[in-house]
Amino acid sequence: MENNGSDEVEKLKTKFLSVWHNVKYSWALKPKTSFSRNSPVLLLGKCYHFKAEDDDSVPEACYEASDEDFVMGNVEAFRKDFASRLWLTYREEFPPLPGSILTSDCGWGCMLRAGQMMLAQALTLHFLGRDWTWSEALTLQPLDTETWTTTAAKRLVASLEASLQGSPSPSDHGSSPLPQTQAAPGSAEEADAHVKEMYHRTLVSWFGDSPSAQLGLHRLVRLGLTMGKQAGDWYGPAVVAHILKKAVEEAMDPGLAGITAYVSQDCTVYSADVVDCHRAPRAGQTSDETSDAPPLPQNDQPASASPLPDDRAVIILIPVRLGGEKTNPEYFDFETCSSLFPKQACYFVGFQDDSLIYMDPHYCQSFVDVSTSDFPLQSYHCPSPKKMPFSKMDPSCTIGFYSRSVQDYERIRQELSKVLQPSAKEKYPAFTFVQGHGRDYDLSAGLTPEKKEWPFICDPRRTVTTAGDFVLL
Repeated sequence: MENNGSDEVEKLKTKFLSVWHNVKYSWALKPKTSFSRNSPVLLLGKCYHFKAEDDDSVPEACYEASDEDFVMGNVEAFRKDFASRLWLTYREEFPPLPGSILTSDCGWGCMLRAGQMMLAQALTLHFLGRDWTWSEALTLQPLDTETWTTTAAKRLVASLEASLQGSPSPSDHGSSPLPQTQAAPGSAEEADAHVKEMYHRTLVSWFGDSPSAQLGLHRLVRLGLTMGKQAGDWYGPAVVAHILKKAVEEAMDPGLAGITAYVSQDCTVYSADVVDCHRAPRAGQTSDETSDAPPLPQNDQPASASPLPDDRAVIILIPVRLGGEKTNPEYFDFETCSSLFPKQACYFVGFQDDSLIYMDPHYCQSFVDVSTSDFPLQSYHCPSPKKMPFSKMDPSCTIGFYSRSVQDYERIRQELSKVLQPSAKEKYPAFTFVQGHGRDYDLSAGLTPEKKEWPFICDPRRTVTTAGDFVLL
């Protein structure tokens, strides 16, 4: 009886925390994000400009983009592109996380969610290509003040009433719109759209909040336990990078057999290790295994070069620190990184002028059962981008790149090596590319398995002090 009372108190605390964080992180109070018509906007490699189409002046930054990546004067295209990215946020009322009784990650899971978004974008590139957009992206409701505050208040009141009455609390997914019946695809375009929508739903289901989801929060928390992290702990960017790597490597779904992940060592990418990741077969996998996932769309190949049959795509994750107590603006001479996520974690997808464009995981939504074939997708897409000055960004972050093949990696390495070249002797690059394997440099000789993870995993017996947003070891 005492335990039941304690559980009810914890549930009520979770409800209050959910609403508080929605207000704390400005979902209910932040004004609409504004964009300049006089400056280019870069979003995950695509350059947009919102000047009128009859204006012949093109900003210099957009000249570097290829013709297919440059869009002039189309605000709707930018909105649709942004809203098509997968948005992973705090959730509540899901099954208890491994090793705990927590049924929500509100207040502590933002770094894991930001990592999920980075991984989801890599998988979107892998299966759907950069040009894919969700057909319903522009139908999403705007994240205005009235919508979010009213919804949060109603959910809190309903949850409190349900707790007092002993009845189950309602959730957002219970009032989801009726599933749309899909007719059998006729034309080639309809068939292609049908296949892509199957991939879209499959991608979202991999990030569901249930123990069986391949890349879901439960799986990431379980892997975190092996690194000394508990549900409810703060996860740093480097720890999350290693967790994502393990999650991808250990995923059992055949659809994920053609992709793996690599994490750099000490801000250094060892090219031979990345090439090995591209070519080496996964543990326990044979060439005879086939995937149950739908075939890759042929008219929208994600990469410029077709991979060899024995190639796997590689998600390259590079934990870095871009300064001391504050982010050093000198590092932003290179503007080709695909995504970053810092401590008070956000997923950065682009920039305009001196502001970053990001997707914010700090909004608590209800659990969605992705095991059903017609689960609602709306809460996994965000229609409203946010902006943050470069100077506000936490210097501790992880940069991610998607490489489809060995040839693709060589192109990435060559292009990044140009922009990472220090322009003065006192400057150091954010990270470097080195030929050979990491083991050739004997980085971990004489270290125990536990110490090989340092500084990403600290000894729980050590005293840890914090300074602002940083953990000092």
